[in-house]
Amino acid sequence: MSQAMLAKVRKLLAKAEDPACTPEESAAFTAKATELIARYGVDRALLAARDPTTDPVGDRVVEVVAPYARDKAGLLAAVADPLRCRCVRRRHGDGFAMHLFGFASDLERVDLLFTSLLVQAAHGLAAAGVPAGEHPAAFRRSWLAGFAQVVGARLAAAEADAVADSGGPSVALVLADRSDRVQRRVAEVYPRLRTAAPRRLAGTGFGSGAAAGRRADLGGRGVTPAARPARGLTR
Repeated sequence: MSQAMLAKVRKLLAKAEDPACTPEESAAFTAKATELIARYGVDRALLAARDPTTDPVGDRVVEVVAPYARDKAGLLAAVADPLRCRCVRRRHGDGFAMHLFGFASDLERVDLLFTSLLVQAAHGLAAAGVPAGEHPAAFRRSWLAGFAQVVGARLAAAEADAVADSGGPSVALVLADRSDRVQRRVAEVYPRLRTAAPRRLAGTGFGSGAAAGRRADLGGRGVTPAARPARGLTR
């Protein structure tokens, strides 16, 4: 991401995270940061259509560690999919090694967003009260599921708006081709992938997590290395 664009996103997020901000002001700053991130993705895709060397297809591995490793892996997938990246979950110790595939600019966006959202999820969980009599882990898993679902929907909407604002069908075709190329790379590396069975969560935290997802800042603090452990959430 260009330094100028990153600086704008950082300023917006700093304002959105200011405790003195009202929820309405925070939401407005967040919406603008999300818009910039999405517009950047479209701009890089169009540039790469003219010069493929500017944005090659690549991959990286993100280690997602306990506690709640499977839930954090679900959040990563929720971020990656609308940004046209694909991830393969591999068991690694008591966590997962998430193998991400995508164009370099999209992998960068996923890394920015996921790093920020993990911190926000940790703060949200710390502030969410577990109902009396409910198992804390069950509540927190369902909370994270709600958070991830809403974040994914918000990112998909921002991406769709960026495409609509950038020039119509030709842009959509460029992005569809990029998605196809990423999927082919995944198939080359993992020719026998299986779809994971859906989870059944018993906790009651989904609604609270979804509300936190609607408030989440969809931006990041900076670009981190290609492979690093994801930050933990409080058990």
